[in-house]
Amino acid sequence: MKVVLLAGGFGTRLSEETDIRPKPMAEIGGKPILWHIMKIYSHYGFNDFVVLLGYKGYYIKEYFANYFLHRSDITIDLSDNKIEVHSNFSEPWKVTLLDTGLHTMTGGRIKQAKKYIGDEPFMLTYGDGVANIDLKALLNFHNSHNKLITMTSVLPEGRFGALEIDSQNKILQFKEKPKGDGNWINGGFFVCSPKVLDYIENNETVFEQEPLENLAKDGELFTYRHEGFWKCMDTLRDKTQLNEMWDNDKAIWKIW
Repeated sequence: MKVVLLAGGFGTRLSEETDIRPKPMAEIGGKPILWHIMKIYSHYGFNDFVVLLGYKGYYIKEYFANYFLHRSDITIDLSDNKIEVHSNFSEPWKVTLLDTGLHTMTGGRIKQAKKYIGDEPFMLTYGDGVANIDLKALLNFHNSHNKLITMTSVLPEGRFGALEIDSQNKILQFKEKPKGDGNWINGGFFVCSPKVLDYIENNETVFEQEPLENLAKDGELFTYRHEGFWKCMDTLRDKTQLNEMWDNDKAIWKIW
């Protein structure tokens, strides 16, 4: 089963990083967040990736084209321009890097992957979110309802502490950064039938608008509730938090 990764957006809210490189290449522990996401899928045996490029897509191409250089010791013989790779380690990945256009919307990017997806179900997620999700359980749930698409829903972490206050201004309860406000949100990590692509009209189509709205209206959109860890790298604050977790051996998404 192929894994389609959306990696073409501008990442404007992380401009400190994305002025230089695309958002999926922002690093956690010295590795791009895109690499971390792929490691999650690979842990469950999903190793065939289609990466949908847009903004600064060449950066991602160069990373994978020179993957051995990033991951191994090498000797370069300048006399005959030969490179010898020592003790190389690489994942069993097949990575298709697809240019989908600078201003193409998410739906349009996914639609362009049709020739690589074929007629088989595929997984889909965003190139900026990590989770300790059980992908086998997700796939089993998707197969159980026999509908076109499963979206993983998550409860995002709260940004501030929550207070319960009585009429006398006495604090009855304090919770430090409780999970969200009880509303489940789109956490990515989709499983899709190829028929989902029929709901996408053109390059201007935003996948999270008409396609998902119409799939829901048609009764074809189910959700897998993930109550574990999930975090999107949306801002510099998020990037700092993820790196702190990694540095302190608290990277909950590191299931490999």
